Amino acid sequence: MISQAANSATRTVDVIVIGAGHSGMAMSHRLTELAVEHVVIERGSVANSWRHERWDSLRLLTPNWQLRLPGQAYEGTDPDGYLTMPELIRFLDRYAGRLAVPLFTNTKVLAVRPQAGGYRVETDLDDWWCRAVVIATGANNRQSIPPCASAIPETVTQLSSLEYRNPGQLPRGGVLVVGASASGLQLAEEIHRSGRPVTLAVGEHVRLPRIYRGMDIQWWMHAVGVLDERYDQVDDLRRVRHVPSPQLIGTPEHRTLDLNSLTAQGVRLVGKLANVRDGQAQFSGSLRNVCDLADLKMNRLLDRVDQWIDVIANGNAGEPPERFEPTRTPEQNRLGLDLSSGEVSSVVWATGMHPDYHWLDVPVLDRKGHLKHDGGVVDAPGLYALGLPFMRRRKSTFIHGAEDDVRDLAHHLHAWLGATAAGFHSLRMAG
Repeated sequence: MISQAANSATRTVDVIVIGAGHSGMAMSHRLTELAVEHVVIERGSVANSWRHERWDSLRLLTPNWQLRLPGQAYEGTDPDGYLTMPELIRFLDRYAGRLAVPLFTNTKVLAVRPQAGGYRVETDLDDWWCRAVVIATGANNRQSIPPCASAIPETVTQLSSLEYRNPGQLPRGGVLVVGASASGLQLAEEIHRSGRPVTLAVGEHVRLPRIYRGMDIQWWMHAVGVLDERYDQVDDLRRVRHVPSPQLIGTPEHRTLDLNSLTAQGVRLVGKLANVRDGQAQFSGSLRNVCDLADLKMNRLLDRVDQWIDVIANGNAGEPPERFEPTRTPEQNRLGLDLSSGEVSSVVWATGMHPDYHWLDVPVLDRKGHLKHDGGVVDAPGLYALGLPFMRRRKSTFIHGAEDDVRDLAHHLHAWLGATAAGFHSLRMAG
């Protein structure tokens, strides 16, 4: 039962979940099963980021058969397809409708501070005191735009992937898309097809085929155990957590989108954007090396799939092994581009995103602003996180990864609440 403290306007509850995206709602579902008193606070509407911060044509990178949350799974007629954003929002709205918990939407969290053995959560409507907080605001709150963006001429329009909706937002003329993860490739292709010449600045990336040996690459990564690899089983966790999203696209044709398909359409490749000086964009000369490394890592994964088929399936797969053409790069790297010449009228930043913890007044951030946590158990009593890349498993990045993460963290949280129950009840009685 949610209560109001006797001598103040502060409301009291065991657990506050911040964020009503898929991770926050999945945690709410599990906490309800465990009979843990909690509320969910959301700055906008349910699935706010999916609803308001994605481009119009976006589809999920994962096939529909992978779409599930605790208590709800995909039930449509196209399990091998990929949901559009309106379809995903309807899925999440239905899920939210099943939650038997107070859900406070359009409520902005202003601060979270330690107080009296728990946390004070200040919002623009009410203040709360709780024993534990689950940060389920995700990893995609702010665009990671390099400082050199400030040196781009004012005549050039700039949009981040959070702001971009469709090519109609851009003026006519050439476009520089910066970043070659899934977002960068999809935006580069869409903008090029609108009739605008596109230059794509390519840094580190993950190349994958959409279909391999007759099955979606996500099916193989699940089968061979890649998606279930745990955070405590990898050597360089910090690096793994910052690997770009794979170059994939969800289309009815199940087609592969990679740098070769873009250059075949006429998109021009350059190296990673290194700097902007005096109106000149400067690019790294390591394009060839970066692409070779991505090809090598892709082939290592395909080798692993082939070995799994040989051992587990006795070599019986629908189609034989194959290897894809190495990434083609220009014979002469273009190392500069005059942004004041009129050749480029827009820059679209697809340079990744990061969490926003400006409201978190708890000493749990490292010097780069990253949350210090051990598989989602934050470095402060009663503080937890959800929805971060490779948080507990490689699949934590995807919607279906929340199921196992929530099970683990809800168990930990429930045990922690039980261990601290006596002290909590003393505080509540004193209030």
